[in-house]
Amino acid sequence: MGTQRAALALLADVVCVVVFCTIGRRSHAEGVTIAGVLATAWPFLTGTAIAWLAPTTWRRPTALVPTGLLVWVCTVAVGMLLRRLSGQGTALSFVVVASLTTAILLLGWRAGAALRARR
Repeated sequence: MGTQRAALALLADVVCVVVFCTIGRRSHAEGVTIAGVLATAWPFLTGTAIAWLAPTTWRRPTALVPTGLLVWVCTVAVGMLLRRLSGQGTALSFVVVASLTTAILLLGWRAGAALRARR
């Protein structure tokens, strides 16, 4: 059950990142194609994957702290670093919007899971 729970949490994180990138592409009229979304998402998905290399992420995949915070910080920090290195935009306004949106998504589903578990 633990492995299945972790796999579902990882899938939820991937879906959150893809949703974030899809919304961003749509709001900037960049076209919502699979190739386009993947081109935007790969830096952030790489950050998410790096966070999932931590043993704590697999042990407590739905925990808001420390797992959610680790996934969120890695997703944004690595994502922005890779965007800069690959010549994609990292304007301050984008960093702020990306940080807030991914926090809502990546931390939000975990907060919802915690509330559900308490009931």
